Amino acid sequence: MIILQGKGVSGGIARGCLLFCKKGSGTVLREDGEGSERENSRFASAQKLSIEQLEKLAEKCRREIGEDEAVLFETHAMLALDDDYVSCIYDTIEKDGCRAEYAVHLAGEKFSSLFSSMDDVYMRERAADIRDVTRRIIENLGAESDDEGTYRSRGDGQFIVAADDLAPSETVQLDKSKILGFVTKYGSSNSHTAILARTMGIPAVCAVGDKLGEIYDGQFAYIDGETGEIVIDPDEVTRRTLDEKYERIKETEEHFRSMIGKEDITLDGKRMMLYCNISSPDDIHAVLANDGQGIGLFRSEFLYLAADDYPTEEEQLEAYRSAASAMNGKRVIIRTLDIGADKQVDYFNLKKEENPAMGLRAVRICLNRPDVFRTQLRALYRASAYGKIAIMFPMITSVWEVKECRRACVSVMQELREEGIPFDSECEIGIMIETPASVLIAEELAEHVDFFSVGTNDLTQYTLACDRQTGDLGKFFDPYHPAVLRALKIAADAAHKKGIWIGICGELGSDLSLLPTFLAIGIDELSVPPSSILPLRAELRQTIAKTCELDLLET
Repeated sequence: MIILQGKGVSGGIARGCLLFCKKGSGTVLREDGEGSERENSRFASAQKLSIEQLEKLAEKCRREIGEDEAVLFETHAMLALDDDYVSCIYDTIEKDGCRAEYAVHLAGEKFSSLFSSMDDVYMRERAADIRDVTRRIIENLGAESDDEGTYRSRGDGQFIVAADDLAPSETVQLDKSKILGFVTKYGSSNSHTAILARTMGIPAVCAVGDKLGEIYDGQFAYIDGETGEIVIDPDEVTRRTLDEKYERIKETEEHFRSMIGKEDITLDGKRMMLYCNISSPDDIHAVLANDGQGIGLFRSEFLYLAADDYPTEEEQLEAYRSAASAMNGKRVIIRTLDIGADKQVDYFNLKKEENPAMGLRAVRICLNRPDVFRTQLRALYRASAYGKIAIMFPMITSVWEVKECRRACVSVMQELREEGIPFDSECEIGIMIETPASVLIAEELAEHVDFFSVGTNDLTQYTLACDRQTGDLGKFFDPYHPAVLRALKIAADAAHKKGIWIGICGELGSDLSLLPTFLAIGIDELSVPPSSILPLRAELRQTIAKTCELDLLET
């Protein structure tokens, strides 16, 4: 029996044979080129093919996994077009006289090293994106490339995928029906392997180190996505213990599945709305499969992030209408454009900011660009004729912003009336509570809207002065901080005083341990990833609301 220790990044236990996914060495030797014109042309052709492949992968990912992951491949396509990256390649071909493969290799080394040296954990992880794009272009310069990329896994049946690490394009091309779990030498909780595993709901362990080797290829193993343990060829006692844990997890999953069709209500009759967060109509199937009672956050910005130019009214209408129709009368809350900060869109031509989290983002962009805002509002109101759509404005910090947003809504509704286009004039309007400012004036804001939804990620960031994108802040970025929880209580009290409901659509909403606190605070709705709905419902249905206390608000 051999036990290896890594970092658990996606919970559960997988048992099966390890299958090591092999890659080429990645070594590119310098060779003289056939002249700069010829090599530039070869690179341009490989670059074009790579972008076409990435666009296909994005569509495949959107169908099979989700919009958030699909955007990653669209980002890779943009990396392949990055001016600095491309200029570096052309300059090397011109000055060095080498083949295009070597110039691309050097550019990849340069920019991946640049990202790897950054302090921010998230940015360091992006070095893998550069390497993935670089590898793809190099392969497309060679005779062995094909339209689907060069990654292939081996073996039949189901298996635990083992690798040094897995690039996004590699994970998407795997047959998901055959994968029991992932285990890798490198990576972290922010790696693409970890994100994919959590999306698929399968166990994963990363950062095992060099002890994980191909010597174990084909051997039977267990991986524990909670403890980070890999047990290879276990003895009888260990196998029995792990089998028992495996069966307990399966029983829990079955228990969660039994929650489908049941009410979201506590033992003493307190109801809570359990809604889902989505990024695209393609995510609706997961909402329905997990019996979500509505959509509490449709991130409309992904329509903009996935486009090369401003999405038209008709393009947006189709997305919103599709979601509204599929939910068959259940509430669909669509957040208006929320870009800026960590979500940049080139064609918006936003100025570079020293502190973008505090800069021109979300509703500020909408109010500064009324033409863009109007197009989205028209699409939203037109889609409201096909289902129960609600509109939510992000990053609100003052009453005048809400009034301006409502004026824009009134103007659009008047236009649609004059044009004879149907819409729901009673469409609910809500705002996100994400800043201390919105908490402190919550009563005044509540007079102008129908609901609040708290974005706990940004509320934590702004309350604690901790950049949410800086991965090494550790315990300083604390969503359980008394100040954050007290802010929730202030906002909830203000909402109920003015007769409106309040929800949470940030990551904190999925935390089962905080459900009693949310009930005690008076939270009416939680909007979470679809996979969190049934565990929350199970927990809710065995909770007594009147016994819940605000002990977590103590310092």
